[in-house]
Amino acid sequence: MHIDILTLFPEMFHGVLQSSILKKAYENDRFSYNLVNFRDYTENKHYKVDDYPYGGGAGMVLTPQPIFDTVEAVKKQRKSDNSRIILMCPQGETYNQKKAEELSQEDHLIFICGHYEGYDERIREHLVTDEISIGDFVLTGGEIGSMVVMDSVVRLLPEVLGNKDSAPQDSFSTGLLEHPHYTRPADFRGLKVPEVLLSGDHGKINAWRERQSLLRTYQRRRDLLEHKNIPEEWKRWIEEWDDK
Repeated sequence: MHIDILTLFPEMFHGVLQSSILKKAYENDRFSYNLVNFRDYTENKHYKVDDYPYGGGAGMVLTPQPIFDTVEAVKKQRKSDNSRIILMCPQGETYNQKKAEELSQEDHLIFICGHYEGYDERIREHLVTDEISIGDFVLTGGEIGSMVVMDSVVRLLPEVLGNKDSAPQDSFSTGLLEHPHYTRPADFRGLKVPEVLLSGDHGKINAWRERQSLLRTYQRRRDLLEHKNIPEEWKRWIEEWDDK
């Protein structure tokens, strides 16, 4: 996978891309990236990339020319006709694990990180393939949101995580929140690890984890269970908890 990040503030990405899993993934050639300042592509003699909105209103709006030209340039460099062009925008679809898994199957992602009041609508209508929001709140720009999306996507790429079973067991990957975890010591200040985890019986351990995962989802994010085709055993557990 190759990722192009279109931003007016490329320096914001240095710490994220040069640390932890993303750094290791890049060094191990699991993905590559390019930080592109789309101001470099503006035809404005003063290097402006924004202007006042038609009809008046507060703030400045990003003009289409620099964005269109930058996207066309990076696509040409990659010789790609199937790029996913992602606009980070509070009006976009709310991001989730299913979307991360979908994007992890792509070869080329292009992130457009806006600033100021917003984008010229022609960018939204005629250039991008996806509009993504990381939540119902507004950030100063799209950089932080794109970092979130990149991190969640890259960790799903083959051989990025040390254990191949880590990602499939994450919260939301199964449709449920992840079960509790424990490590040594088995008794810490009188707080003990559940006996089943010390039993060595993997069948019982897996059954306990499944039930705990469902319980945690039931307690914290019951909305994830709505309209979900769940097994009969899960239904019995939920009825049991409802009766308490």
